[in-house]
Amino acid sequence: MRALVVYESLYGNTAAVGEAIASSLRNRELDVEVGPVSEIESMRADGVELLVVGGPTHVHGMSSSRSRRDAASDEKNTFATPTLEPGLRTWLEDLAPGDGRLAAAFDTRIDKPAILTGSAAKGIGRRLEGRGFRLVAKPQSFFVSTANRLLDDELERAAAWAGEVARESRPIAAAR
Repeated sequence: MRALVVYESLYGNTAAVGEAIASSLRNRELDVEVGPVSEIESMRADGVELLVVGGPTHVHGMSSSRSRRDAASDEKNTFATPTLEPGLRTWLEDLAPGDGRLAAAFDTRIDKPAILTGSAAKGIGRRLEGRGFRLVAKPQSFFVSTANRLLDDELERAAAWAGEVARESRPIAAAR
């Protein structure tokens, strides 16, 4: 099964989670391409059987041009390649119809209740469904500290979640 894992990352956390998800999918014998939305055009999703999309939660949802610029210029940000343009919203808008193909959504956000932080994953999931993709898992959040560092065990949790995504995807993809 061919899979594409794309992400937007500003502090490097979402990139690390996306790479952990891709590695876990590869360990389950999926053919996986992975990278940031700034390097993978949305048309590369054409023909993949599983699309996994992630981004950071900013201001209760997906990032904006302004929040990406602010994060990239944050003096505490040590990530060498923050995503500036295109952002995830634009990438998803340019995505060809999914025609029932499989997808999953994830985000990184501060470890507080979603009612307080919001969730980019929920918005990503809604947009994927709106483009005709079928979610195989509930949108998932992975947690960072208030200092924008992944919490312990989040990469392991991401790998486990990817295993669930792969398990749910196989029988659906085989039936298509």
